[in-house]
Amino acid sequence: MAASYMQEVFRKYRNYLEAERNASPYTVRNYSTDLMDFIHFLKSKKISSLEQVDKHTVRGYLAYLIEQGVVKRSIARKLSALRSFYRYLMREQIISVNPVATTSSPKLDKRLPAFLSLEQVVRLLTSPDLSTPLGLRDRALLELLYACGMRVSELASLNLEQIDLGSGEMRVWGKGSKERVVLMGKPAIEALTAYLDQSRPKLIGKKGNAAVFLNRYGGRLTERQVQRILVKYANIAGIDRRVYPHLLRHTFATHLLDGGADLRVVQELLGHASLTSTQIYTHVTKSQAKKVYLAAHPMAREKPDEPE
Repeated sequence: MAASYMQEVFRKYRNYLEAERNASPYTVRNYSTDLMDFIHFLKSKKISSLEQVDKHTVRGYLAYLIEQGVVKRSIARKLSALRSFYRYLMREQIISVNPVATTSSPKLDKRLPAFLSLEQVVRLLTSPDLSTPLGLRDRALLELLYACGMRVSELASLNLEQIDLGSGEMRVWGKGSKERVVLMGKPAIEALTAYLDQSRPKLIGKKGNAAVFLNRYGGRLTERQVQRILVKYANIAGIDRRVYPHLLRHTFATHLLDGGADLRVVQELLGHASLTSTQIYTHVTKSQAKKVYLAAHPMAREKPDEPE
């Protein structure tokens, strides 16, 4: 397999993902890593060109991954990367037959999304020291992640012109550059206002930067830095579990549904293209389930004392 030929194919495919598919840097990186794993497998089998790959080759690769102890979810992700790559090859007429077209993904075990309790959220949100510029920034950042259900990429890329504090709304661009409006409650608006008025001017200095959330040097906060901030305050709050940005998105959706929000409203706020993606959040906490049961079931309600 000519290295220069493959390098050129991959370069053009990465450009396609970034420019035409609007894929996030995270997706581009993962797809590239997964495809390189597949190429290494082909080399080990002495397959020298993409045209030589057939459905039996793909099935052999999946069997190899299983033998290596790769979990089902990772195998499904690698297969998804292959599907995208081969659709691109077909579109560019680099190959004439798609060897992945009839290959099924492994059946995944259903996992309910993890989420924080309201008490844990309160501890997390009240952890930053509001007497410092970074503390004000971090309080606003945490409030928005929980109040809006934003993806970390949406938060990190947020610019000043996207925010309307008067209406409590923000315009964000999610997956595939799809625009949607997210809402802020009063605590989030107050925290963001305090940060913008008191903290951000100190962080930005004389630099020109439209980013909402800045690091200590006046540059835009990265997704990785946001993740580190969450870990820091989870430790301060004494939350004995892994806390990451998407966990607050799960928590946002779960708490809304527990509070009686309509599923389609939650779908809109999360920016899900399909209601199926939102339905995973329809699980409820035990306390909420018990509350609904006691209120709704006619034989579960407390009966008034009968007159003697």
